[in-house]
Amino acid sequence: MKGALKPAAAAEMIPEGASLMIGGFMAVGSPERMIDAIVARGVGGLTIIANDTAMPGKGIGKLVSAGLVRHIIASHIGLNPETQAKMISGEITCELVPQGTLIERIRAGGMGLGGVLTPTGLGTEVEDGKQVVTVEGKRFLVETPLKADFALIGAWQADYVGNLSYMLTAHNFNPIIALAGRTVIAEADSIVPVGVIPPDAVKTPGVLVDHLLIRAS
Repeated sequence: MKGALKPAAAAEMIPEGASLMIGGFMAVGSPERMIDAIVARGVGGLTIIANDTAMPGKGIGKLVSAGLVRHIIASHIGLNPETQAKMISGEITCELVPQGTLIERIRAGGMGLGGVLTPTGLGTEVEDGKQVVTVEGKRFLVETPLKADFALIGAWQADYVGNLSYMLTAHNFNPIIALAGRTVIAEADSIVPVGVIPPDAVKTPGVLVDHLLIRAS
């Protein structure tokens, strides 16, 4: 099985101060076993790039509660009062990015693009300090690409060579962050032989995946 690792061994790969892209929308599609292993290891100073920080006790919220997060780039933190409290106290710094802009910045990072042009945020605080260009008479913000040291993926199925499929709303950020992590670690609900996942159901090809977590015991 491709790059098979136990969660604890995968967590050992992540150094202090690493940047992590983590899939999930309110923890739906988040790699919970991988997150638990990072919490158990206690590595801190992390930069988290994700849609949100879930809730206390769920998904990315576990990393926040454990005091392992230094900086967050997300579209919102409204469901997690612990994230809000730590931002207000200065323990965590937050860069809030409009949701569509966030995913396109990640896509740009994965595709090797120099950034994206968007009108979202013009005339608001989002515009502060950013380059503005005019295209065909319309103004756009230049938003820079995002990459991370690791992309942590939560999938429904994986096969032995790392092809991944997702269930329903767990599609969210997972297929895109798989493009933008220098090392991609996938956690799947089930691992099946090659050929069980129909080719048109593969949303992340195995060539993008460096490691699979072994089955939960």
